[in-house]
Amino acid sequence: MSKAKKKIRFGVIGCGLMGREFASAVGRWCHLGEVDFLPEITVVCDPNPVASAWFEAHVPTVTKAVTDYQVLLADSEVDAIYCAVPHHLHEKLYSDIIRAGKHLLGEKPFGIDRPANRSILAVIKEHPEVLVRCSSELPFFPGAYQITKWVAEGRFGRIIDVDAGFWHSSDLDPNKAINWKRMIATNGEYGCMGDLGMHVLHLPLRYGWTPKTVRALLANVMKTRPGPDGKQVPCETWDNAILATEFEHEGHTVPMTLSTKRIAPGHANTWFIRINGTSFSAEFSTKDPKRLRSLSYESGGEQAWNEIDTPYRSAYPSITGGIFEFGFSDSILQMWAAFCDELTHGRDGMSQPFTCVTPEEAGASHDLFTASLESQRTGKTVAIG
Repeated sequence: MSKAKKKIRFGVIGCGLMGREFASAVGRWCHLGEVDFLPEITVVCDPNPVASAWFEAHVPTVTKAVTDYQVLLADSEVDAIYCAVPHHLHEKLYSDIIRAGKHLLGEKPFGIDRPANRSILAVIKEHPEVLVRCSSELPFFPGAYQITKWVAEGRFGRIIDVDAGFWHSSDLDPNKAINWKRMIATNGEYGCMGDLGMHVLHLPLRYGWTPKTVRALLANVMKTRPGPDGKQVPCETWDNAILATEFEHEGHTVPMTLSTKRIAPGHANTWFIRINGTSFSAEFSTKDPKRLRSLSYESGGEQAWNEIDTPYRSAYPSITGGIFEFGFSDSILQMWAAFCDELTHGRDGMSQPFTCVTPEEAGASHDLFTASLESQRTGKTVAIG
């Protein structure tokens, strides 16, 4: 017999690409196994009525489409909000959402810069009754989820080094039009770090591997792009970032390379993590989403990488058999299940332990990105914190 499900009524602020992904995940909630929570999108908000119209046409539970987010916040029929808006709006909107007593899953980086982020964190501290989490879905791929289990089991021995990244390639096209992510006023000075960096940091920070120093190499490859009228306009933000960092682990200093790239030829949404240890090593990339590689080592033994096709098995059981493939939309569904599970049962009552990005982790990402900007300006290694 199916469990009784707690209904969580959601409002969506920002009806673009990721808002539609959320709606799609809600529409296929039956894909999950026996969970006792059920999201339902009831109100949407976007200044562009065309964007809201998609929800009205495709999501039967939507009863209202508004252009003023304060109207949504005042709606007693909304319990929680997914907010996906440009970075310069995070501080104002996220703070107002939390003060209104609505639970929030917001997009990274949680503030256009560190002062904005600290302002949001202060509001969160004033409202401990509100659950606030940051979006990051890729660690829910089965291969990445398995690596997290191995880290928890202490399989790696002494960590030798870590390499993690998130690479895109569509900006290689010089004729791609300018958009808000390529302007400092709306995206912030972090550039690609603010847009992609939280994805890269989610697992290292969750493992407690907080960078202590950084030497940043930032590149603005395309300095102009076509504007709305076709004329070239400044493209101001960093396209690529390579961050050479260090963290402390069990009395040792461990090098960790973190890279975020909008111009990585041939890569479309490639997220990866590679951990080398004295007893065990492992690597996973969404470039080859079924493959998980690992290497166990004992003194004097052979050093041979083992490679498996990971089964369709993530945080929450689903109707899909283990022999089938897992994809991006599945990771979105799993992330939303984790948010709703924590909202329903609390962190200690979740059916599995892996949560969405916490505000503290988002704050740590700002510490790193701010130090990276200083490193780029000075050409020096910068201490963090």
